[in-house]
Amino acid sequence: MSNSNKTQKPNHLVYESSPYLLQHAHNPVDWHPWREGTLAKAKAEDKPIFLSIGYSACHWCHRMREETFEDPETAAFMNEHFINIKVDREERPDIDSIYMQAVIAMTGSGGWPMSVFLAPDLKPFYSGTYFPPVRRYNMPAFKDILSGLANAWETDRSEVEKVGNQIIGHLQNQNRNEKNDLLLPEHFEIIAKSIADSYDWGYGGWGSAPKFPQAMALEFILNHALATNQTQHYKLINHCLHAMARGGMYDVVGGGFSRYSTDNFWRVPHFEKMLYDNALLIRAYLHVWQITKELAFKRIVEETLNFTLREMTHAQGGFYSSLDADSEGEEGKFYVWTLDEIRENLKEDSAFFEAAYGITADGNWEGKIVLQRAEDDATLATRFKLNVKTVSFKLAESHSKLLSARALRIRPATDDKILTAWNGLMLAAFAEAAIIIPNMAQQALPLQNEYYKAATRNAKFMLSALRPNGKLCRAWRDGTTSKVVFLEDYAALVLGLLELYQTDFDNKWFTSAHELIDEMIEKFSDPNGGFFDTPHDGEILLIRPKDISDNATPSGNALACEALIKLAAYTDDGKYRDLAEQALAIMSNSALRYPLGFARWLSAAENAQGNIKQVAVLGEAGEEMFERMLKVIRAEYRPGMVVAASSYPPPKDAPVLLIDRVLINGKATAYVCEGFVCKYPTNDPETLTTQLGA
Repeated sequence: MSNSNKTQKPNHLVYESSPYLLQHAHNPVDWHPWREGTLAKAKAEDKPIFLSIGYSACHWCHRMREETFEDPETAAFMNEHFINIKVDREERPDIDSIYMQAVIAMTGSGGWPMSVFLAPDLKPFYSGTYFPPVRRYNMPAFKDILSGLANAWETDRSEVEKVGNQIIGHLQNQNRNEKNDLLLPEHFEIIAKSIADSYDWGYGGWGSAPKFPQAMALEFILNHALATNQTQHYKLINHCLHAMARGGMYDVVGGGFSRYSTDNFWRVPHFEKMLYDNALLIRAYLHVWQITKELAFKRIVEETLNFTLREMTHAQGGFYSSLDADSEGEEGKFYVWTLDEIRENLKEDSAFFEAAYGITADGNWEGKIVLQRAEDDATLATRFKLNVKTVSFKLAESHSKLLSARALRIRPATDDKILTAWNGLMLAAFAEAAIIIPNMAQQALPLQNEYYKAATRNAKFMLSALRPNGKLCRAWRDGTTSKVVFLEDYAALVLGLLELYQTDFDNKWFTSAHELIDEMIEKFSDPNGGFFDTPHDGEILLIRPKDISDNATPSGNALACEALIKLAAYTDDGKYRDLAEQALAIMSNSALRYPLGFARWLSAAENAQGNIKQVAVLGEAGEEMFERMLKVIRAEYRPGMVVAASSYPPPKDAPVLLIDRVLINGKATAYVCEGFVCKYPTNDPETLTTQLGA
């Protein structure tokens, strides 16, 4: 897990469960976790706090640990003059959010490792990210910063306090959300055009390096195209998905996406793999496959789900947080190749594979080879006198051989803590894929597959291990749960459970989601609209964070809004819709100005404004007409639709959408409602198809 000197006497982090904190447990720095006692110690000793925030898969976090925090001289100075606190940003997104805002306010940018100096009252007075051990990269040496700040604390306390008060004023002002009017149809059109106009048609995606996958933006563009029947947007979506899937950013050998590309071409990634990126991208590719029927997208979905099962799944069903970028002290070493390695493993198929990936002896990154497709299947088929199906088969066979060879290498470290919010996102991906892939492939018994089993195992795990004694928790590792929970944990889990309910229509998933959303409202709601990120009875911090922008993961508020809209459709309870609209009112102006930072919101907002389809099906599972109608419902991607199904009569705690419905002519019956109007119930799958398409 760590290259730290294990002979060094451990510090206070040795008792923590977070892999990131444990990586620093044997540093000579006297690290403390964020605890009430530690904060009291800073006040009692009148010492400033050095707060260092990062995460397990962070490459530059490792660098700062090795260069700086394992240096005895630096550690001695830190221990003498500061109270040193380490925080895993993934376990404590609340602390991370507050001080990231401070870092951006003070320096204009942010990232990890995050380095913040606080007064004992927790007000920040100096900050940055990675600092080198000596002056380099046009950056000051960390020792010089420590010395200067220790001196300022002793000799110029008034200036330190002045800076801290200015920053807290800025954070408090930034944390206030103004209510605005809800977005109108013309706004979504303007936003979609703005996003499309800034698209990089040369290489795909948005912005320049480092280039991040924008799964939420792609989903919004897709949903908008469907809502407005603007099929021209499909060209952009297809272009972007193909650009990211060619390789480099996407692991063509083992499946799964890296965090981001270090270049504009999606070729050389930052090699860490995060659970949330893969959860979001799986669904983007799945939805586009439903529309285009392009098999390449289905392959990406299956390979990435299989990667998750193989490398990021705990035996009890939880999904791990991330895989490190580094192995054996080198970034990307696990994933790159030499020409000799490829020829040794592929033998007579190597020439074909080299052509497919444009491989040269010199490589394409620091003398090594990052696999990225150079020729498409049709070109390869012509060149090697093969049919296209044979090309796909030969490539898959080669990937499998390389995967077996790669499995013999030393693996990157796994951050094996299990986070509720990220697991909720991946649960939704597995649950949806479990029914859509077999349904579109016309397979019988669609729920007898590994994806469905993984989804149900995961849901059971979260509702037990991560909800001990009925109290939801943020994180679990080796049987230990955290004492904190956040808005995004509730909202993502609710959405995952609702997706699983729509997969097997087992009522326990719906009732759990219903319970959790009521708890979420009670714990996190803000009377001024939307939700706080921390619960009402949570730890008192510098401010109570309420981050409404989507970042690498959807904001808790966006997820909560989406969940409320769905619960309103299932229950006919107006309070959920009211809360959703109050939340939507706080993001409208910001979304118009910065649409890429509010893409998940925008999908929820456009669905909410349109006429959500509510579909209820009653009959007997396994009965031919009942199953045929479910197949019709699942045949197309319809983002603004909720589906409930049950045997007749439905149980009392079933979604209200099913209650008081009857069987027509004693046969399986479907009901379609939209815009407060219900169509005539039907026993006929063809009529149902027409009603859903209207």
